[in-house]
Amino acid sequence: MFFLSLLMPCLSIAEEARIDPRLSSPGGTDTDFLAAYSKASTDWGNGVEAVIEEAYRKCFRTYIVAGRVITLHLPFAENNERSELAGKNLAVPWGGKGDPLGIWDQIDALIASPDFSRYADALSDGREKIVIFDLKTRSWSTTSDWFAIDQMKGGVYPGLPHQPCVLTKARGISEPDIYNYLYSVGRLGVDCSGFVWYVLTSLARAGGLDLNRALARYLGASRPSTAAWYIGTWFFDPRNRNLEVVKDEVRNLRPADVLVFRGEDGTTSHSAVIQSVDLTGGTIRYLQSTDVAGQYDRGVHESVITFDPRTPSVSLRDPAVIWHQRRSSPFPGEANVDFWDDGQRYRAYPEKGGGAVVRLKMMKKLVEGQLTTGRM
Repeated sequence: MFFLSLLMPCLSIAEEARIDPRLSSPGGTDTDFLAAYSKASTDWGNGVEAVIEEAYRKCFRTYIVAGRVITLHLPFAENNERSELAGKNLAVPWGGKGDPLGIWDQIDALIASPDFSRYADALSDGREKIVIFDLKTRSWSTTSDWFAIDQMKGGVYPGLPHQPCVLTKARGISEPDIYNYLYSVGRLGVDCSGFVWYVLTSLARAGGLDLNRALARYLGASRPSTAAWYIGTWFFDPRNRNLEVVKDEVRNLRPADVLVFRGEDGTTSHSAVIQSVDLTGGTIRYLQSTDVAGQYDRGVHESVITFDPRTPSVSLRDPAVIWHQRRSSPFPGEANVDFWDDGQRYRAYPEKGGGAVVRLKMMKKLVEGQLTTGRM
């Protein structure tokens, strides 16, 4: 069920009508079916899981590009990521903490631009080439130099962190190609903590709680409307007095719990949010925004942990618990990442505390109440 949720639910009725005009007929049963199918409650009921899922689905949008129907993930975007050699700050709109609907408006405009049209044409002309992005100038170029192409095919990567290179056969634009453009030229998207905060605030709002207002002073924001801009992975450090540390046995976990991953220095370096826990089926589904993933997973996406339901006391650190999310370099050919899956990353740096699970205290009663009643 959770794998299927990435497909049709992210299509609005208007977008479906663009694909098949029959779906826009007034009172049509197909339209009614799609409207019902696109609701998170169809799969997840009316409780906390459905609210989180509804927020998650707003991070997808379907387009028709060069005659192809393509569903895009909201990209990952972090202030100053890859800025070390650029000689300038590489800021992103809203600091990577923007509301998905506002970000999609900017993506809409970018995809409708003449520059994107030229980019799509370059990837559809059938001539093998290297696409060179420049994050500093927010531009792209191509080269068909055979020596450079042969080097890339031989495993020699010519790019730099702020100038990634992609080898393409130019046989038509794909989802990863569009992601590369949005990331490099648009610098549009959300970072990991921005996404988790968006999910938590969406859930809190459904329960009548304004997290931005409640925590604005703690975050250092001058007003609630800007509170999200101050959120970072630092907020989800287990030492934060607003958080409760949860013993990471699977039986203790619940939706809206935050998975925290540490860096080498012991600080929190990544965060993700649990959407559902199936103790009977042995599955934990969590959501995250990262560019260190497979080409079709980069940005906001779902990830899955499986465990033996006969052992609910098992820890997330236990090797018997399988983390299925693989980690890969954002652009093919770049240096390999430190950990090959999320589980290895979660279990890393045990001398610094390793991974952890935290829970926002002020949402505790709200979530517990919804898990009990099954309704928001």
